[in-house]
Amino acid sequence: MTIDKEHLEFFPVDMGSEGWHTPPGYPAGIEQKILAGHLDEEGKIGNRTRLLRFAPGVYTTAPFVHDYWEEVYLVEGDLTVGNDAEGRGGESFAPHTYACRPPGAYHGPFKSEGGCVLLEIHYYDI
Repeated sequence: MTIDKEHLEFFPVDMGSEGWHTPPGYPAGIEQKILAGHLDEEGKIGNRTRLLRFAPGVYTTAPFVHDYWEEVYLVEGDLTVGNDAEGRGGESFAPHTYACRPPGAYHGPFKSEGGCVLLEIHYYDI
């Protein structure tokens, strides 16, 4: 697998409003900030490192599945996995927990009671 990311030395990451946007298909209150790389889901190539944050009380209603690898580290806040379509139930996780998912793995839905920040790495296995 070839990794094509720019060389970046330590730099401050603006955790305010600049550079954050809601990814296509995600509900309002979930935002991403791309830190490095580019993932071309249509061309099925590339890789990216991003931060994903949930505002307090936000939840998704259906499981996700995608055709790329995903590594997720819960940096801060709370994350519940496996809630129902109304945001009830599921298993809650605290900061400093990790998941690694191969392509085709169903995961979620997700919610956060108090908000959270995730560090995610996505890549195609070519």
